[in-house]
Amino acid sequence: MEPSLFTKIIEGEIPASFIAKHESWVAFLDINPRVEGHTLVVPVEQKQRIRDLSKESQHSLMEGVSIISEKLCKHFGLSDCTIVVHDGPAAGQEIPHVHIHVIPRSQGDGGKSALAMFPNTPPPGSIEPDFSALAKLAGELSSV
Repeated sequence: MEPSLFTKIIEGEIPASFIAKHESWVAFLDINPRVEGHTLVVPVEQKQRIRDLSKESQHSLMEGVSIISEKLCKHFGLSDCTIVVHDGPAAGQEIPHVHIHVIPRSQGDGGKSALAMFPNTPPPGSIEPDFSALAKLAGELSSV
């Protein structure tokens, strides 16, 4: 596998504005931020999907996301962040290396919720849930 853009950043071949480094993950500012402080948390292990990372990398990555969220909220005087993963190309992943966006959020910042990804879906609470279909799917998924 060729080194991804993020691997090249991690190895110092491409510059980045790092805000934290750990032996199994790094965090740097997004060069196309949605808001000031928009940060990417990237595992050192290069895999395209979260499920393909080692368990150690998965756990450490989530710890890194928590650390970065706390750092951003403290710096900007906020309490909330949007945390987003595009886990594969069909999910909107542009670079084939797991990365988690941590975006500081405040009331009225102009950002939308993750529900905006599916604009034709009825708003929550506008239709009665199909509990039997949900139970059926849950049963099928729990046996996979």
